[in-house]
This record gives sequence, structure tokens and C-alpha cells, in this order.
Amino acid sequence: MAFNLDPVGGERGRRIGASLSEINIIPLVDVVLVLLLIFMLTAPMMYRGIDVNLPKTSSKPTAVEERLVLTLSKDQVIYLNDRPVPLAGLDAQLRDIFKNRADKTLYLKADQSLAYGLVVETMDRVRRAGVEKLGMVTEPSTRER
Repeated sequence: MAFNLDPVGGERGRRIGASLSEINIIPLVDVVLVLLLIFMLTAPMMYRGIDVNLPKTSSKPTAVEERLVLTLSKDQVIYLNDRPVPLAGLDAQLRDIFKNRADKTLYLKADQSLAYGLVVETMDRVRRAGVEKLGMVTEPSTRER
């Protein structure tokens, strides 16, 4: 494999008993690929959860609460899930919606051309209405830095 046992005159410029310094890695690559395949096939089987037979029920599954999105348009009109809402009645409407909800999260979408004061005033009204989490919705920038 790694030694050259040619007679003395077999090759020009080679010394007698000189070793070949190249390593044949093809068998090593074959073994590594086979091991990789074995681990890829058996790894999902190792992450097996606990087997539980769940009971069957005839009732409907628990309803998932819809996401609430508050939108401030560039015309300074406020929408709550695509329904227009007056700024003065926003507090009361949000209190009514969130009094029976477990998840008190609201997402705010505001036009970038709006005055900062209007957005902050709306955020203040949302907080006073009892919203615990307020998420700001943005678009990813298309410019690379």
C-alpha cells in the first residue's frame, strides 16, 4: 500500500527502500460515508417520546385566540383587525376585548410617515386599556449594510 518494493533499477531517481508518502484515503471516506448514513437513519429513532394513549372526547377542541392587530394608517385612521375604530373609543373597546382573553398581546402597525406623537399617544392608550404585551410590526430592510 504505502511502500514501494521495486527492484533497484525499477525507477530512476528513487532510493532503495524509500517509502511512498501518499496516503490512500478512499477506504476511509467510504467508511465515514457509511457511518454517516447509519447515524442519519438511526438518529430520528433515538428521539422517541413517551408513549401515551390519549383519551377520546366528543367535545370541540379549545379555540385558538385570534391575533389582534392595531393599524395606524397614514391618514391617521385607526383599525383594529381591519375595522375602523375612533381614537376616543379605543380604550373601552380594547378593555372589552381583553377582559376575557388569557393572551393580552396586541401588535401595532404604524405608517412610517406618521408623527411620532400620535404613535406614542396610541401606545399609551393601549397600555392603559390593560394590554400586557405590545409588539411593533415592521418590514425587513431591503438595503444591505
